Amino acid sequence: MLRSIAAALMALPLAASPALAAEVIVSPTPLPPSHDRPRVFLGGSIKMGVARDWQADLIAALADEPAILLNPRRPDWDPAWKPVAEEPHFRQQVEWELSALDSADVIVMYLAPGTQSPISLLELGLHGRSGRIVLLCPDGFWRKGNVDITAERYGITRVATFEDLVPEVRARLKRWKPE
Repeated sequence: MLRSIAAALMALPLAASPALAAEVIVSPTPLPPSHDRPRVFLGGSIKMGVARDWQADLIAALADEPAILLNPRRPDWDPAWKPVAEEPHFRQQVEWELSALDSADVIVMYLAPGTQSPISLLELGLHGRSGRIVLLCPDGFWRKGNVDITAERYGITRVATFEDLVPEVRARLKRWKPE
C-alpha cells in the first residue's frame, strides 16, 4: 500500500513555490547556508542490492512538507572507492554525512532487516542522546536487541513500521521552530 501512496504522490505536481515543498539535497551537494526550514537526515541502511531504496519512498511521502531532506544515498557511489581517509571521494561522503547529521533537526534512522549497517549504528551512537532521532528497526535487523536496549535507555523515539514513520516525522516538522 505504501508503494501505491508513494506512486500517487510522485504523480502529483509539486507546489509552485519551493517554500511549500520539500527540497532534496543528495550527497555530495553542499548543504544550504541558511537554516530557514527544518532539515531531515535520511540515515540508515543503504546497502546496494539488499536494502530497498526506502529514502525514495520517504521523500515521496514528505514531498509536500516545507523541509530540506538530506539524502546520503548518492547515485554515483562507486564501491571501488577505498574506505580510507586518503580516498578523496570517500572522505567527501563521510564529511558530508557528518555535516548533514549535525545540521539536521530530525534524524530518521531506518535499520533494514537483512543488513548490518555499521555506519548507521555509529551514527545512532553519535546522536542517540540528541532527541532528534526517529528510529525504525524491524525484526530481522542484525543487532536489533542492542538497538532496542540502547533506544530504551536513551529515550530514542521508535516506530514499529514504515507507515508509522511518516506521521512521526511530519509531527516533528510541525513542531520545528527556527533558531
